[in-house]
Amino acid sequence: MNSATDWRPHLAHWGAFSARWDGESLQVRPHPGDPDPNALIDNLPQAVNHRARVTQPMVRRGWLERGPGPDMQRGCEEFIPLSWDDALDLAARELQRVHGQYGAEAIFGGSYGWSSAGRFHHAQSQVHRFLNTTFGGYVRSVNTYSAGSSMVLMPHILGGMEEVARRNVTWTQIAEQTEVVLAFGGMAVRNTQVASGGVSQHVERQSMAAAAQRGCRFINISPLRDDLPPQASAEWRPIRPATDTALMLALVYTLVTEGLHDQAFIDRYCHGWAEFESYLLGQRDGQPKHAAWAAPLCGWTEQAIVELARSLPGRRVLVVVAHSLQRAQHGEQPVWMAAVLASVLGQIGLPGAGYNYALGSLAHYGHRYNTVGVTALPQGRNEVKAFIPVARIADMLLHPGEPFDYDGRRHTYPHVRLAYWAGGNPFHHHQDLHRLREAFGHLDTLIVNEIAWTATARHADIVFPATMTLEREDIGGTPTDPLLVAMHRVVQVKGTARDDYDIFAALAERLGRREAFTEGRDARDWLRHLYERTRAQLQERGHEAPDFDTFWSLGEWRLPQQADDGGVLRAFRTDPQTHPLKTPSGKIQISSPRIASFGYADCPGHPVWLSPGDAPDLRHPLQLVANQPATRLHSQFDFGAHSQASKRREREVCRLHPEDAQARGIAEGDIVRLFNDRGACLACAHVTSDVMAGVVQLPTGAWYDPIDTTQAKPLCVHGNPNVLTQDIGTSSLAQGCSGQLAAVQVERFDGPLPPIRAFDPPAMRAAA
Repeated sequence: MNSATDWRPHLAHWGAFSARWDGESLQVRPHPGDPDPNALIDNLPQAVNHRARVTQPMVRRGWLERGPGPDMQRGCEEFIPLSWDDALDLAARELQRVHGQYGAEAIFGGSYGWSSAGRFHHAQSQVHRFLNTTFGGYVRSVNTYSAGSSMVLMPHILGGMEEVARRNVTWTQIAEQTEVVLAFGGMAVRNTQVASGGVSQHVERQSMAAAAQRGCRFINISPLRDDLPPQASAEWRPIRPATDTALMLALVYTLVTEGLHDQAFIDRYCHGWAEFESYLLGQRDGQPKHAAWAAPLCGWTEQAIVELARSLPGRRVLVVVAHSLQRAQHGEQPVWMAAVLASVLGQIGLPGAGYNYALGSLAHYGHRYNTVGVTALPQGRNEVKAFIPVARIADMLLHPGEPFDYDGRRHTYPHVRLAYWAGGNPFHHHQDLHRLREAFGHLDTLIVNEIAWTATARHADIVFPATMTLEREDIGGTPTDPLLVAMHRVVQVKGTARDDYDIFAALAERLGRREAFTEGRDARDWLRHLYERTRAQLQERGHEAPDFDTFWSLGEWRLPQQADDGGVLRAFRTDPQTHPLKTPSGKIQISSPRIASFGYADCPGHPVWLSPGDAPDLRHPLQLVANQPATRLHSQFDFGAHSQASKRREREVCRLHPEDAQARGIAEGDIVRLFNDRGACLACAHVTSDVMAGVVQLPTGAWYDPIDTTQAKPLCVHGNPNVLTQDIGTSSLAQGCSGQLAAVQVERFDGPLPPIRAFDPPAMRAAA
């Protein structure tokens, strides 16, 4: 039996580590086998007992006094603490009321977000299982904020996204064979440091270093210099945001018109070339997509485009497109066009070459798959057919009963009365937060399980305090990392917090469905059950695997992995007849008759140049890049020491070019106000030439902190860029998230500096 001060194994999305409690503080250290540990684990010690933790059940005063119903006071009112029994009774009665009056189609199981690396205490799985086993289902969301457009597009053009992103080119191949990496949007190490389900070996930095030392040429096509690490020795080619498609078109035009393209590859492996070529050459619209046309759009010279195109043939070239490019209006176009560029070069399917969507965007990508999957909590069957693309949550709440397009079909937004959120924070992920606040006001009831007072919890009607990962036991693992981790409990539970599983079991009991939800198991029983299922898979394949008790004592077990065989794209290149792609033609769809048949003007049947709708203008002349943060995972543990250390004057840091700063009288360390017609926020300025002129960069993840919640569009004093971003779909095809870019103005803020209150608990008072 471990003593209270022993180091105990654990796993987070940002790495495997061990931790111990010395009686007064938490200590963490990375897994010794990790060649490049992620410092994000340093957010955990301060988080355990932070004042932002939710410590007892809370109910919004207005909901308790006035009852359920639409209410624009969400986020403005104080909370009243209740006992667990009283709070659970209230929630169960409200769930029963909504289900009884309106059916399961009126309940939204939100919970989008990266909750826990554990496969059992995974909040999304828990809430979905509860709603499925108790009510027969719920309104669900599909796809992700990270890859909303590509997840819909990819099956039309190359087959499943998993095959293109995860089972394709590996870091080992790049280190050993790649000659040119053409990285649109870069391959930022801050992104490769995290993976849902955890990662024990961060190999990206050392792989890029090995490739560069061998002579591989990394080309960073991005408005940000540090979208590739120094170890890659990359050439930085700044590009105006949202113009990558135009550049790719011009590169392909040069290759085709100069006879440098691989026509044999196109003829054998591609479908729909002629239609696209007609567009490329300007035969239909009168505008050839040559370098002279693209240069002013991209901020490049004509010569630079031509020279880059001519340098690629005859080399082993890997074309990579980051998640960031498709997180914008018309985000489908660069993803599709990059596949065309790789096809024209004839590289798809070669080791270390071709096309790898999002390599460098997550630690999942570029790794070998395990031979068996890690068994997760079964969610049950959802009988409700209604769904929304994940980033259309505000549209659903604001426009129930109205139609929306998605992937060739017309759907209708359901009328949701109750949302249950566990393990996610839409005030981080979503855009145009003032519109989101309004949307949440249309609900009858919002129930939230949370470890801390996020903006989502502050807008809830019932808040249940949930345990954080170090306060419970779990099993951690992911399909692309070999380490299966026994996640031991390290610290005592904060306040009266309970595991999500226990919260839902108590609710299910009140609703007469406890057995259906729990199957008669407690949490440890479930861990044993899930592990034994994974163990059985290993044994079926002839691999050794210890029993559960031995595994738990060892703390980890290494899983066997599949060969680095290039997946379906390699097999397709080897024999396209025997191994066709899962596309309508069995080939790479340069043009897609199926997409063309949908008739979407914002996503036609082949890649095209479409001007961004929210482009800089005289009023808002700067392009905001709202990218992922380096010091936290999304908004998780923003109050942790590592995240806090990156802030200046308690606020998030925005970066802008010296020319843009000088024109506005902004100096290093000044507080600035970023604004447009949607909203405004404060941040601390960092003046640097690592950001191209005309661009301001402010990462996502600073907790939303409105100066006055009674205002319709209050100033966020902390630096959340999503008060500025637009809440529109990428296109009618995918309806993905468009939160990467926004046109803004920036000015020095000379007024009294408002305090940061994002991490303070909301106002509370005892029940009458």
